[in-house]
Amino acid sequence: MSTIVITGGKVITMDPANPVAEAVAARDGRVLAVGREPDVLAAAGPGAEVVPAGGRSVLPGFIDPHNHLLSTAESLVAVDARYPGVASAEDLVARIAAEAARTPAGQWIRAYGMDDAKFPGGRPTRRHLDEATTEHPVIVYHVSGHQAVVNSAALAWRGIGEDVADPPGGAFVRDEAGRLTGMVLDSALELLLPVAVDIGCHGPNFHVDLPREQLRSWLEMAAEPYLKAGVTTVCDPQVSRRELEIYRSAWNAGTLPVRTVVMPLSHMLDELASIGLAGPFGDDRLRFGAMKFYCDGTLLGGTAMFGEPYGDNFTGTLYHRPEELTDLVRRAAAAGWQVGVHTQGDRAMGYTLDAIRAAVAVSGDDARPRIEHCGYPTPAQVREFAALGVIPVNQPNFLYDSGTDFVRRLGDSRAHRLQPMREELDAGLRPVLSSDSFVSSLRPMETISNAVRRRTREGGPIGADQAVTLEEALRAHTLDAAYALRMEDRIGSLSPGKLADVVVLDADVQALPADALSGVDAWLTMLDGRIVYRSEGRAASEV
Repeated sequence: MSTIVITGGKVITMDPANPVAEAVAARDGRVLAVGREPDVLAAAGPGAEVVPAGGRSVLPGFIDPHNHLLSTAESLVAVDARYPGVASAEDLVARIAAEAARTPAGQWIRAYGMDDAKFPGGRPTRRHLDEATTEHPVIVYHVSGHQAVVNSAALAWRGIGEDVADPPGGAFVRDEAGRLTGMVLDSALELLLPVAVDIGCHGPNFHVDLPREQLRSWLEMAAEPYLKAGVTTVCDPQVSRRELEIYRSAWNAGTLPVRTVVMPLSHMLDELASIGLAGPFGDDRLRFGAMKFYCDGTLLGGTAMFGEPYGDNFTGTLYHRPEELTDLVRRAAAAGWQVGVHTQGDRAMGYTLDAIRAAVAVSGDDARPRIEHCGYPTPAQVREFAALGVIPVNQPNFLYDSGTDFVRRLGDSRAHRLQPMREELDAGLRPVLSSDSFVSSLRPMETISNAVRRRTREGGPIGADQAVTLEEALRAHTLDAAYALRMEDRIGSLSPGKLADVVVLDADVQALPADALSGVDAWLTMLDGRIVYRSEGRAASEV
């Protein structure tokens, strides 16, 4: 493999022993040298390919520790129902009708990203979708990924009638007369979709049964948007047999687009324990990480569990009784798993902390328990995080996308403490940044911008005193994200001997105003010491 030297950039290494540099060299998939340009060129020797960075920022490849890679690939080829493109029920009907006009009758129509909290008149119903088509089953995923609205054809396709019972951890929403509205919450999705796996009440089931060749093709097509954003590693936080089969197939073919860490969902605990398998296990391209659990639902969908009701008298829902969650998490930890628990509201946070205490008691001194989303921990709970070594996995894109809605539903005192990253850092924690793509943008610089700015889409503040610095945000999306994956010895910083994952951004981000950060993408991306993306659009084989 040839030697590549990046010169003339502003290298932010994330290595505390050598935080800034003038140049970085890669050879044989590893970082060869980092430091002064003359020294790095000398280490590279004659014949090295030299890439002048032109004063741009050079960083370790971004690590997204909570990114549904395969589901994102699916969403990229589905109907886009995101706000502001779809800002009302009427917009949604028009977009679904347009898709129905070019889709053979009887085929499913899938849409992603609906944010009905912003719709005048509130939630759409199956009657709205029936206006778009009665000849296709339709499912429109909510922006949270935890609920959906479907049309009457979708309900009929699954034989779901007015007498359907709500499953544990989910619900079929009904109107005042008791009739199904078409809105399906959390684990009730399991009863609706043509799903590839049965996950019971262990989480929302978006593991749709689709042809493996189609899923594999979509996964490979997702390479460009990820690499263009500078993402070189993701952790998929909800993996079933379906996702693992596709990832293994792509890994075997050499087409897995980025390094991929998988978090098997907790419904697989007994099966994996029976063969003695626990993470970390695998290689540097595809590996098992932590195991994923769900406590409560979502802030956006009104199913997060708080101590006090919010919004339209939402009280929240749980996927497991608290004692069941504790037992599951303890058993996983005893089997050797790092654990990650989806938790939003403060009441649910208490249940999750009970489970994590049980896990840490059997895991030893380096448990690294994760709390996914970590929406609203109280100050006392943040202090307990520090004692337990909790890693909060934040997604500040939600604050930008839905901050105004959070203020309306939760009130000022709670909304402005959502994802209290400043407080977590001051407590000595290592919180990380992530996208939760497909739920929000996969682009790390958008996430970083939103962590630094703490502003809503409408321009208002959302917890301004919880903002972090640019340097803290960059570290949370690189080195500290690697720590959350137990891969800090391999990736996350530009240090000699580590894997050569490098991103050259298309700007000097340290010279930009905070409002301009979200527009930054990769100018060049390296993975395993190979240039896999250039902004000119040339394929890697042409580089």
